[in-house]
Amino acid sequence: MITVHHLENSRSHRILWLLEELEVDYAIEEYKRDPKTKLAPDSLRKVHPLGKSPVISDEERTVAESGAIIEYILDVHGDGKLRPEEGTDAYLRYRYWMHYAEGSAMTPLLLDLVFGMLPRESPWPVRPLVKLISKGVRGEFIHPRVEQHAGYWEEELSAYDYFAGDAFTAADIQMSFPLEGLTTSDKWRKKYPRVVAYLDRVRNRPAYKRAVDRGGELSLDM
Repeated sequence: MITVHHLENSRSHRILWLLEELEVDYAIEEYKRDPKTKLAPDSLRKVHPLGKSPVISDEERTVAESGAIIEYILDVHGDGKLRPEEGTDAYLRYRYWMHYAEGSAMTPLLLDLVFGMLPRESPWPVRPLVKLISKGVRGEFIHPRVEQHAGYWEEELSAYDYFAGDAFTAADIQMSFPLEGLTTSDKWRKKYPRVVAYLDRVRNRPAYKRAVDRGGELSLDM
């Protein structure tokens, strides 16, 4: 049986969702973030040296990294579900979005998160200066790149029902995390209504709801 080493409010939510979509039996080993640092506990290092989530155990195998886990589960337990037939245009789109989600999409969102946290995490004597620098970096450098990517998603979702085309695939599960990150901000929610509508639609899938029931709500507004 697969065991998902599930860290609250993390990418491991996607793995629970995938397993629910495939109706694969699994167990959950839960981990809580440090309430102050928001980091994963050291106990995750016993599962994988980097101490990050998601990680799964499948008998003697340990697999880390969201994309690698998703591909492993589809290869071993997917029975042909949730990815298009190889050699098709839909498969090329599927493979692109699977890699793009973590390869390009998350970078500006993570930078925005880090620079947004810096002022409140800085010592009070330098906090005003850090706040000023953070505001400048976000406004001049980070937010234009967030807008570039989010505008791209908005355009793609005007042409297709799902990221790989007309059918829901694992690429939609992989892409859900950057979309979740974007839509924590009211500013972006108002600017990209198709992204918001798409995310609301996939959250209404029964498998998504079952994943929430088992692993808890996903909240990236930390």
